[in-house]
Amino acid sequence: MRDIFIAANWKMNGDLKFAREYATIFWPIKKKDLKVAIAAPYTLLALLKETLDGCPCLLFAQNMHFEDKGAFTGEVSAPMLKELGVDGVIIGHSERRQYFAETDETVLLKTKKALASGLMPIVCVGETLEERDAGKHFEKVRTQVASLFGGISAEDAEKVTVAYEPIWAIGTGRNATPAQAEEMCAYIRSVVREISGDKAADALIIQYGGSVKTSNCAELMAMEDIDGALVGGAGLDPKGICEIIKSSYEAKRG
Repeated sequence: MRDIFIAANWKMNGDLKFAREYATIFWPIKKKDLKVAIAAPYTLLALLKETLDGCPCLLFAQNMHFEDKGAFTGEVSAPMLKELGVDGVIIGHSERRQYFAETDETVLLKTKKALASGLMPIVCVGETLEERDAGKHFEKVRTQVASLFGGISAEDAEKVTVAYEPIWAIGTGRNATPAQAEEMCAYIRSVVREISGDKAADALIIQYGGSVKTSNCAELMAMEDIDGALVGGAGLDPKGICEIIKSSYEAKRG
């Protein structure tokens, strides 16, 4: 049975005061088959590492470079994140792809570096509204998934979490139906099965991301191939994300 994995992506939000106050309220349920993470801006990682000490929560960065060091002004490397005690990193978020020229090639490089550095990668894939309306959503996601898993070993494939985020449902309030989300997550697992084998496909944790909130998380988590959620805006409310975590766990485990 795969773990349930809920991650809150703060995006470019929060300051030191916000992070301190958040940490005093945020305390998710603790279960051996449940993973919870906060992905915060670089400037808040050190503070959160200290203030969340003892909390059943992993700490993630929202991006990193694929080189350990060098002339890459403004970038942050895996060794820098490890030094802070960070547990993992989000790679290839649609906003990184859209606004910062992230490609399938750089996503693969970053994933390989994360794995080699002992960081847990959450790798994002998903289609635009135009691609879905044109019936090219499976083709788009297959290309992204094949590029990633075709470039890593089957053993490493078991350590990757994939987040399916239909770009048209991110921050829009418009959500993929549970059936649509399940259809794509099941398809992602089938592509991984083709490339990396049964063991990797069965172990693969797949999150859904796209306007996840307290009102829809249980219905989404009840789907067979959805193992968790990458939560955006709702994750900025510490009480709200704790409710999402609790409801998701109950929906998945009964």
